[in-house]
Amino acid sequence: MNEWIVQAGLQEEEDGGDDEHEDEPPTSSGGDANSGSQTKSQEPQTHQGKLILDATCAPADVAYLTGLSLLNTAREKLEDIIVMLHAPHKGDMKKPRDRRRQVRRDYLRTAKNRKPSRSEIRKAIGQQLRYVARDMRFIEQLVPHTPLMALSRLQYRDLLVIGELYRQQREMRRSRSHREDDRIVSIAQPNVRPIVRGKAKANVELGSKVAISVVDGYALMEKTSWDSFNEGTTLVESVERYVERFGCYPEAILADKIYRTRENIRYCKEHSIRLSGPKLGRPSKQPDPGQKKLERQDMGERNAVEGKFGEGKRIYGLGLIRARLRQTSETVIALQLLVVNLEKRLRLLFGLILGDLLGMDFDMIGPRHKSFSNPYLFQRAKR
Repeated sequence: MNEWIVQAGLQEEEDGGDDEHEDEPPTSSGGDANSGSQTKSQEPQTHQGKLILDATCAPADVAYLTGLSLLNTAREKLEDIIVMLHAPHKGDMKKPRDRRRQVRRDYLRTAKNRKPSRSEIRKAIGQQLRYVARDMRFIEQLVPHTPLMALSRLQYRDLLVIGELYRQQREMRRSRSHREDDRIVSIAQPNVRPIVRGKAKANVELGSKVAISVVDGYALMEKTSWDSFNEGTTLVESVERYVERFGCYPEAILADKIYRTRENIRYCKEHSIRLSGPKLGRPSKQPDPGQKKLERQDMGERNAVEGKFGEGKRIYGLGLIRARLRQTSETVIALQLLVVNLEKRLRLLFGLILGDLLGMDFDMIGPRHKSFSNPYLFQRAKR
């Protein structure tokens, strides 16, 4: 749906200037030359337009929990599962002793400490790991009497997630590291992964990584992943999708330095596509003024994708995804990009309507003029 809206909008913008000449009769003079020029203009162009690429993180609505807090939450969920499995045999079978109050005191002793030392944190994590392992053994003892079918779907899923969480935390404690592949940071949303962004506001964000492309002001989703990935690897796929959508290669690709890998440069050179950014290797002692001017122009045009990220995060909720399921979160992200494109089309329509009301000839300005999206210029026009 989003791609259909983008293609329809671009087609309307391209055909906007040809409406005035539809009613004019064709001239008979120079028929051969005109027909030859028409056939030449109707030939498909191999390179047209500019492709802007970038990636960002769409943070999920989860708290950044430490290993100690995660293990405490896992222990509490296991205790509820033990109660559920023991309920049919209440009075006939002795309930396993989980010592909830003592375990809770052990957790709060470290959690409420404002500046716990590393040894205290390591000791507290070891205690919680032993408590979780003990509760999992209790569940194994209760399963022959009460099958796991008695649990709800949410409890059964939590049990599987806690098993993987216990393995990860035990391995990190054993190796004395804070790094683990596919690390779980939330039991409620086990698909969420920490994405290292290196920004000043937040070095690590919890959510999905989204790579998008911007063509003539319209945003298109290229890749969404809950695992961190190098956005430079998506350039070839983005160009191929550009060819499928518009039937030609882009004239230039405006992207960060991370996209300027040797493979991407070789691919762009083979297809006669200009890739923005400085050349690889040591910079020249005598820089070309024309190249410097072109780089500054590319940087200015590339700000369009940053504007799309800011618009989506500040206005439409891309800065905090409140959906909990993985498929729902991906749908919310796609819908927000769809709304961003619809808002752009509404701004263009508003500019045309305002031009008719004020008697201004917007066709001479052009359908892609940036003033359509600038309310300050509209206020000046009203004055």
